[in-house]
Amino acid sequence: MLTQEQCEACRTGAPKVTAQEATELLLQLPQWQICTQEGVSRLERTYTFRNFAEALAFTNQVGGLAEAEQHHPDILTAWGRVEVVWYTHKIGGLHRNDFICAARCDLLYKPG
Repeated sequence: MLTQEQCEACRTGAPKVTAQEATELLLQLPQWQICTQEGVSRLERTYTFRNFAEALAFTNQVGGLAEAEQHHPDILTAWGRVEVVWYTHKIGGLHRNDFICAARCDLLYKPG
């Protein structure tokens, strides 16, 4: 289970997940999808909320998670929604850490 795994310090040149690994890991993250932007695979999900205050509170929780793991997503906060994008900048793609952090975001999400 991804939420029980620990992130590892990622270094430049660390291996990206393979396409098969990504497919298997996505089975644990049914609301997430892999998108490619500028040749870089990214793990993306949009969460919905009743208002901006709830969206902002969730954004702050994700920020706390990111700081604790020293692994930082791209986050777009808007009225009633938060888009979270995980990928590992150092390797220009997806690492297992991205899937672990995505699973932890899902644990934080408490829809209204």
